[in-house]
Amino acid sequence: MPEQPKFVGLDVGGTTMKSAVVTSDGRPLSEPVVMDTEPQRGQEAGLETMCETIRRAVSAAKLTLADIAAIGVGTPGLMDIKAGLILDPPNLKPWKNVPVRNHIATVFGKPTAFQNDANAAAYGEFWVGAAQDARSMVLFTLGTGVGSGIIIDDAIIEGEHSHGGELGHMRIAMPDTGRQCGCGARGCLEAYASATNVVRRAREDMACYRGETKLRAYYTANDDDFTAKEVFDLAAGGDELAMKVVDDTAYYLALGACAAIASVDPEMIVFGGGMVASGEWFRAKIEAYVKRYGLPFPTKSVKIAFAKLGSDAGFIGAAGCARMLYRRG
Repeated sequence: MPEQPKFVGLDVGGTTMKSAVVTSDGRPLSEPVVMDTEPQRGQEAGLETMCETIRRAVSAAKLTLADIAAIGVGTPGLMDIKAGLILDPPNLKPWKNVPVRNHIATVFGKPTAFQNDANAAAYGEFWVGAAQDARSMVLFTLGTGVGSGIIIDDAIIEGEHSHGGELGHMRIAMPDTGRQCGCGARGCLEAYASATNVVRRAREDMACYRGETKLRAYYTANDDDFTAKEVFDLAAGGDELAMKVVDDTAYYLALGACAAIASVDPEMIVFGGGMVASGEWFRAKIEAYVKRYGLPFPTKSVKIAFAKLGSDAGFIGAAGCARMLYRRG
C-alpha cells in the first residue's frame, strides 16, 4: 500500500504562528510548533519566521522536506487570495502587500496553497472536525472579532474579491445607530457577539443594573482580568446579570446564523472559539433563537454545533487546503 502524502499547515496570527505536518486523512504527526509572529519586526522577518516555523514542524514530525507533498498557509486580514498576497492586515502592522504564497513556494519548492485564516479553520472543521459528515457548513469563530468561513461541497467560498464569507461584518443593527465595530462601521455582528464585545456589553449593563451581581467585582478590572470567560462562568452559576449578557450574546449569534441560513442554506452552522467551552447550555440557547427567528423550512433541518478542533483548526485546515491543491494537480 503506497504511503499517504503529507502536508504542512501553517496558521499565522497576530501574536503567534502555529504549524504541523498533517496526513492525508487529517491527522497531525506531532504537537504543533509555535513561534512568535513579532509583526513589528517587518514583513521580511515575518516571512522568514513563517519558513522557520514550517522547517521546525517538518523536523518535529521526524521527516524531511522530501516527504512533504504541499504546503498550506492561512493568514488574517485583507488579502488577495488569487495573487497570494496579504494586502494591509490590521493585526500585522506594518506589513503591506506581502507575497506569502510565492515566497513560501520559492523557498521550499513545493505547491503552496494560500487562504484566509477563518476560511482555513472552517475547512479544518469541515474536513475532520464537527462537520466532517456534512456536505455544507458555515463556521463562526468567536474571539477578539467574529471570523467566518463557508464551505459547500468541499469548496471554500472565497468570493470574487477574496472576501466571501465575512459574516462578522454583516449588519444586525441599524448602521447609523448600532454599536461601533473594529472595522469602523456600526451595527456589525462582531460589535455585539465577539468575546471582546461580550465584556464591553457586560460593563455597560452593570453600570445601569440595580440588582445584586458578582460582575461588579470586575467593574474597574482591566481586560486581562475581566474576559468573556468570567461572564460565562458567572452565568453558569446563576448570576442574573451575567445570564442576561450571555442570553443577549446567543440572540445576536442566532441573528447571524439566520442570515447565513437565508443566504447559504447550509447543512450545519458551527461556532468555534473560547466561548464554546461554556458547553451545551449555551449552544441550546443559540439554537432556540435560530429556530425562533430563522426561515422555517430550512431552519428546521439545520444542525447547530460547536467546533471540535479548537485552536488547531487553522493549521489543520491550511494543510487541508494544501491537500486540495495537491489532489487537483
